Amino acid sequence: MATTIADLAAALGGVPIGNASHAVSGAATLETAGPNEITLVDSADKLHLLAKSRAAAAIVPIGSGSLDRPTIEVADVHAAFAATIVRFRPPRTRLRMGVSPQAAVAPTARLAADVDIHPFATVEADVEVGPGATIHSGVRLMAGCRVGAGTTIFPNAVLYENTVVGARCIIHAGAVLGAYGFGYKPTAAGYVLSAQLGWVEVADDVEIGAATTIDRGTYGPTVIGAGTKIDNLVMIAHNVRLGRHNMICSQVGVAGSTSTGDWVVMAGQVGVRDHVHIGDKAVLGARSGVSNDVEAGKTVLGEPAIDLRDRKLQLATITKLPEMRKDLKQLAARVEALESSRGVRIDHAA
Repeated sequence: MATTIADLAAALGGVPIGNASHAVSGAATLETAGPNEITLVDSADKLHLLAKSRAAAAIVPIGSGSLDRPTIEVADVHAAFAATIVRFRPPRTRLRMGVSPQAAVAPTARLAADVDIHPFATVEADVEVGPGATIHSGVRLMAGCRVGAGTTIFPNAVLYENTVVGARCIIHAGAVLGAYGFGYKPTAAGYVLSAQLGWVEVADDVEIGAATTIDRGTYGPTVIGAGTKIDNLVMIAHNVRLGRHNMICSQVGVAGSTSTGDWVVMAGQVGVRDHVHIGDKAVLGARSGVSNDVEAGKTVLGEPAIDLRDRKLQLATITKLPEMRKDLKQLAARVEALESSRGVRIDHAA
């Protein structure tokens, strides 16, 4: 439904600037907004981009002033724009459905009274699912798993036996928790799989992205600390122990028995070798190859990963190599000319 800028500003707690009676019927980004939609500009240095947008109006930071179309000034642009999108496109409500008769639930499974188990989910023996949890179609909870209150597991995720997931977690489609660790003993007859007697333990408020895999420990748990957020397509190996509130971006691989402190950030495509420790609040830059411990609070980059400042100096030097090569050739020519004029020959190889 269409709404005026004045009404929308009142709902957002913002200040309307310009024609407050102008109506909008939707919300979209600067690049995609149409002539009946409102958009957002989240910083003053981007206000000039509004001129290229077809949007009818914009949500902007406080102090942006009068622009070429109606605006709403707010303290938090992104929060206001999210509320605006919800106003025009309310999220689809997930109806509580209880336990579907088409789900396979073992008689020994313990389900709280208000859980949702969707059709074709499988809940094996001795599984425990806490209050308000949602288990989508195609999910398999193998024997002995525990799922905490309010956790959502999206379609086709698999939790191997004895996996423990805390409260309010989100596990996205296709994630696999508790697969065997990649450990083998070479013998004359070939490789023999190492012990796979551990499990995966996920603390409260963790999010695990689509198609991410977390291997079980050899004898004990692989641990994901409370509040940690793991992106899609991440590989966490056996016996890893991630601290609290880590941020692990897409395509990261963490090898076995590595540990991290709290608030660690690993950017895209980072690789971390086995048996190292990443300290609290360390940042591993994109595509870093980490082969040693990283001190708390340190930012590293590169392969092998080194201190960010040193890596930047290396990169700056590399960009100057063509110019340095040219200078070297000129210096060599001058030395040769000087030698010829004096009838002296210096053995540069010496």
